[in-house]
Amino acid sequence: MPVYHFDAERPIDLHTHSNISDGTESPAAVMRAAATAGLGTIALTDHDSFDGWEQAAGAVAETGVTLIPGVEISTQIGRASVHLLGYLVDPNYEPLRDELAAVRESRLGRAEKMVARIGADYPLSWDDVLAQAEPGATIGRPHIADALAAKGIVPDRSAAFDTILHWRGGYYQPHHAPHPTTAIKLVRQAGGVPVLAHPGSRGRPAMRDGNLAELIAAGLLGVEIGHRENDDINRGLLRYAARTNDLIVTGSSDYHGTGKPNRLGENTTEPDQLQRIIDAATGCAPHYAPAAPSAFGA
Repeated sequence: MPVYHFDAERPIDLHTHSNISDGTESPAAVMRAAATAGLGTIALTDHDSFDGWEQAAGAVAETGVTLIPGVEISTQIGRASVHLLGYLVDPNYEPLRDELAAVRESRLGRAEKMVARIGADYPLSWDDVLAQAEPGATIGRPHIADALAAKGIVPDRSAAFDTILHWRGGYYQPHHAPHPTTAIKLVRQAGGVPVLAHPGSRGRPAMRDGNLAELIAAGLLGVEIGHRENDDINRGLLRYAARTNDLIVTGSSDYHGTGKPNRLGENTTEPDQLQRIIDAATGCAPHYAPAAPSAFGA
């Protein structure tokens, strides 16, 4: 049997978000929620930010949950959004840090423009949106959605994205995001492992016209197949691509606390696939939980 430094007997969830980006719980609270859910390992992958890593790492000993530091990078093919997960990158690698900062700054300007346009038709202000975000959080459309729900304009975040915040809703604004090949190369240069997030969703731009082959040629190392947004047809295509190209295969919840219906551990990653990520990374190391079982929740 392989020897793992993480708990291979408990489930592994490699895609979660805290209130550093668009989740509703602090990084430490996400770790505690993972322990309560019976998980042994999670990755914290906030959008375009490493800022939650330190707090999450501080909760490893308390919770008994191993932490894989990660990030979800906003990229685009044409006008279509494609998300890239980067695991175990060097957070001090300046070209990657600079690109993430540019994405965050652009997203903030975009959010302000969207709120101004929405506010012309609905009783919504920028202060309403700021009230939905933690200090230092990356402001984005989820915070606008939460503000719309808090004002009673829509029933919840999902309804906001289905109507007012949908690109057909008339208020959508583009923002800066690199091509995924650029982000893949930056993650690799930072010693990290790039894995394509839920590639069978968001209009499936990564699945069209050779795009997936282009990303693999650029250095993509894995695909997130176990995800509620990937339909059965695309899961099959992704499994074929993974076998053909020896890609790492992951499964994850994409947990956002109460911000989405996704539940921790609803999709998980096999231990040997996590080990492949760890073995391929040179940027930083996991924060391993103590060998002794945690007393959390006892």
